[in-house]
Amino acid sequence: MRAVVQRVLNASVEIEGKVYSSIDKGLLVLLGVSGGDTQQDVDYIVKKIAGLRIFEDTQGKQNLSVKDISGEIMVVSQFTLLGDVRKGNRPSYSDAMEPQMAERIYRQVVEGLCEDFTVATGSFGSMMHVGLVNDGPVTILLDSRRMF
Repeated sequence: MRAVVQRVLNASVEIEGKVYSSIDKGLLVLLGVSGGDTQQDVDYIVKKIAGLRIFEDTQGKQNLSVKDISGEIMVVSQFTLLGDVRKGNRPSYSDAMEPQMAERIYRQVVEGLCEDFTVATGSFGSMMHVGLVNDGPVTILLDSRRMF
């Protein structure tokens, strides 16, 4: 499982020209589910997202988590994070999980984060326009296959 986590001042998802969801200060998480991902991958990603200390404290150091600042989280599915371009220029998505199973895993991540945070989402499998104001910018890449 891969996640691109961005510290944002705000983020939104539009579908067919209408705002589907939005958040204020917090984290925008673009999430790609790999074939073979399990509950262990879900638990790792949820724990990492919740615990990332990438918000500044009063001394300007990145010591605070999204929970510490009472921030919000938006999770948007993005299978293209699994694109492999090692051979040629057209991405292969063979590492991405089949959509029905991937949606179930995606929802498990969202549910795990909902235990402690206000969480907004995109619409799994829909064509979305994601807007954000990246704060910093601060962007972190998480990969559950590199957890040890």
